[in-house]
Amino acid sequence: MSAAPVIAAVDGSADSLRALDWALDAARRRAAPLRVVHVRQYAAWGQADVLVAAPPEADGDPVLDEVRTRIGDRPGEPAVEYVALEGVPGAVLPELGGDAQLLVLGSRGRGGFASLLLGSNGLAAARDADCPVVVVPPPGREVHGEGPAEPGPRVVVGLHADSPDEGVLAFAFAEAALRGARLQVIAAYPWPVQTWSAPGQVVPLLADQDAVEHETRVLADGYLAPHRGRNPEVRADAEALPGDAAGHLVAASKDAELVVVGRHRRRLLAPARMMGSVTQAVLLHAAAPVAVVPPAPPEE
Repeated sequence: MSAAPVIAAVDGSADSLRALDWALDAARRRAAPLRVVHVRQYAAWGQADVLVAAPPEADGDPVLDEVRTRIGDRPGEPAVEYVALEGVPGAVLPELGGDAQLLVLGSRGRGGFASLLLGSNGLAAARDADCPVVVVPPPGREVHGEGPAEPGPRVVVGLHADSPDEGVLAFAFAEAALRGARLQVIAAYPWPVQTWSAPGQVVPLLADQDAVEHETRVLADGYLAPHRGRNPEVRADAEALPGDAAGHLVAASKDAELVVVGRHRRRLLAPARMMGSVTQAVLLHAAAPVAVVPPAPPEE
């Protein structure tokens, strides 16, 4: 049985071509085929969300022709398939994740506004696709904070100590193993802790920060233990940090190879797929590519 492909969504923009290069490298590391997809917005009115292969009599696709030239025919590269589809990209792209290992796209497409940090297609794919979605940012994004404590390849993952997602951790460990990278695990805890004493009044809760940090670290190490056991070649360093999780993840994205975050689980009163505020902030501001991993399916 052949491996599921890595899919690169392209539209001819510089951002999508950077995503193509990232996807080609990812396919090579996974020994997986690469599927290059261009969604052309030529669908008839009322059929905008229908995924349709380009008809055989259609003219050649200049975007895919450019990609063919860029990739060339080099020995040892993954098998590459080129697909032209018709429809609205924001509706079509998420559907591509049904049989893919990864869906990779740039942070902005050719049709987006230059002032936007993340295009609507990237948001839709990261929110709705059934496979992990990697969004590759433009070069030169500046983030505040100190650089990594030590050199070398590094993958960053956010860990919610109260409700960790096993799929997110498994993906992060696998990606670190593929890259021979250290895994930096960031578990943020709220600080200062506050509570409501009366309507409109917030007072600090008497708590020892060292104790909260220690408990967060113990929880994180407990969740990481089985993954460390299955991936002994991956060094995973857990950090318990106070305050804003998104800020810590964005700061850690400097010089990282990848930042891995999760997507919200569906809830009873909110059955639609959602992305949390931390995931959206990381997508908007991280300096490294960001992988948004869908939640692991619930156990039977």
